[in-house]
Amino acid sequence: MRRLLLASAILGAPLLGMAPPASADQNGIAVTDAWSRAAMAGRTGVVYLTITDSGAPDRLTGASSPVAATAALHESFDDHGVMKMRPVAALPVQPGKPVALAPGGYHIMLEGLKQPLQPGQTFPVTLTFANAGPVTVTATVQKAGGGMDHGSMGGMNMQGGAASTGMPGMTMGSGPQH
Repeated sequence: MRRLLLASAILGAPLLGMAPPASADQNGIAVTDAWSRAAMAGRTGVVYLTITDSGAPDRLTGASSPVAATAALHESFDDHGVMKMRPVAALPVQPGKPVALAPGGYHIMLEGLKQPLQPGQTFPVTLTFANAGPVTVTATVQKAGGGMDHGSMGGMNMQGGAASTGMPGMTMGSGPQH
C-alpha cells in the first residue's frame, strides 16, 4: 500500500504541475521536504528539511553535500531579543516526533559554496545518523527571501568567539551570551 501511494504521488505530481517533495527513507528514518535558499558561489547556504523516525531513537550527527566545502548542523535562537546562531553537535530524533529544520531554528549551514544555488536546481545532501547511518536526500533550491537569508552572511567576522553578521541584532557564537 505504501509503495502504491508513493507511486501515485510521484506519477500524479507532473500532471498537477507540482514536483514531489524530496525525500529519503532508510532504517526507520524518513527525510522529507528538503529545500534550500538561493545563494551565490563562495558564500554560505542553508538547508531545511523534516526528519521522522519510525524505528529506534537516533541522533543526527552530521551532514555533507558536494555543493559546499563543509556542511554543519546549527541552531538559530532568540536571546533576549537578539537573534543568534550556534553549532550543534547532534540533534536527537525520537520515534513519532518529527523534527523540523526550519527558518529561525535548526538548519544545516553550507559553508564555502562551490557553485551558485539557483531557484529550481536540486542537489544532494547526506545526513549522518548515529544508528541509521547515512541518508541522502535531494534538496530543491527556492528563491531567496522571507526570513533571514544565510546566503548574505559570507563576510562574517569570527573574532572573540562570536561572529558579527553585519545585520543589527544578529551574531553567531558558541552559546548564549548574556
